[in-house]
Amino acid sequence: MHRLVFVFAAALALASGHAASPDEWSALRHEADTLGKPAWRPMLRYLAALHERGTHPPAPPFEFEWEDLGPGYGYGPAFGNWDLAHVMIDELPTMREHVRRQLLNDLRLQLSDGFLPGSVYMPGSPSAPGAVAASKTEPVFDRGTQSHPPLWVVAADDYMALTGDQALLRECFERVTRQIEWFEAKRGAEPEGFFYNDILLHKWESGVDDGVRFDNTAMGPKACIDATCHVYQMCDYAARWARQLGVDDRPWRTRADRLAEFVRTRLWNEESGFFYDVWSIQDPKLRTEAFEGFWPLVTGIATPAQARRMIDEWLLNPQRFFSKHPIATVGVSDPKFSLRMWRGPVWNSMTYWAARGCQRYGRPDAARALLEAALDDTAAQFDRSGTIWEYFHPLGGHPEDLQRKPYSKRNQPWPDYLGHNPLFAMARLWQQCEHVPKK
Repeated sequence: MHRLVFVFAAALALASGHAASPDEWSALRHEADTLGKPAWRPMLRYLAALHERGTHPPAPPFEFEWEDLGPGYGYGPAFGNWDLAHVMIDELPTMREHVRRQLLNDLRLQLSDGFLPGSVYMPGSPSAPGAVAASKTEPVFDRGTQSHPPLWVVAADDYMALTGDQALLRECFERVTRQIEWFEAKRGAEPEGFFYNDILLHKWESGVDDGVRFDNTAMGPKACIDATCHVYQMCDYAARWARQLGVDDRPWRTRADRLAEFVRTRLWNEESGFFYDVWSIQDPKLRTEAFEGFWPLVTGIATPAQARRMIDEWLLNPQRFFSKHPIATVGVSDPKFSLRMWRGPVWNSMTYWAARGCQRYGRPDAARALLEAALDDTAAQFDRSGTIWEYFHPLGGHPEDLQRKPYSKRNQPWPDYLGHNPLFAMARLWQQCEHVPKK
């Protein structure tokens, strides 16, 4: 590992001293007292406090104050790329300046080849299994083999649409186009689409550690449904931002359209009404009901007919993904469903994305049902245990009874976890859908 030099960033940090103001945190606490159902508000107040506790002063490589994955994360303090996307979405619209600074912290980690690191382990972080060992004196991160799902584009666009912050637009456009080019150079599948290196190295670049899709899969650069949808989404936002900048959007629009057609026609199974990785399309014996199949719904790739089937036959089906606490990460009737991390338990961030996809396709009734059930159980578990868990029991049991990684020292979800709990964002979206009649 090359020694990381952050002299310039450190100088900027010392000169600027940027941090979230007391007024910003006060505003988030106030929102917690007014948002959603009264039964959710103690949980939201606790989450507001977690956001504040998880925020650290500027330190290399970060120019601004930075948020970690949550005070209870056992491999922290650490800064995670797709975790941060959920944190930023959770804090909008209340913490606008803080969100802007988190976005800049993230984007300015990008390397010259366009690679955006997945996680930064700060000084004092214990070594996570399969991760780069953290130094006691300087931050470290992977420099090419393990990125994260590039969901930052959604948070960035949400922020810019809310604030009209055109000063950030050009930087976001330049960063996303460089990241697309990195994916094209390093993660292009054959003959089309994109992959995460879960399928090559089992380093869990997709963020889904030990994902069931890779249990019996021959290694190779094969199109993954999640990676392909995420690159489509980057291209879609790049085209949108290009138009706003007065730049030719055709290179990015052409890429997005090509990927959308590939997903709709080559990664869709009409008989089951679901999207799969390319190897599961080719060999039905390899199919699992994994939540990653919903990314075409979330990103807008699915046709209206495909979206309708996915919502009614899959998302709202209690025998599939609408578990007592939705959504199960693997369908409850699937043979591979288990009460182990990412193989059945619920990550609230994925419930949020599924609900956002429902809203995109004109189904706020479905979004409302998913969000309400998830928030009700999250609040009930908070009332019982006094913490917000990394992930939750799909059947309504205790999170402490779930497995994490049986081969690791800790085999339970982490407590006091921020990265995948956008509960403010979920409650806001539920509130938008609150008075929509059920279909």
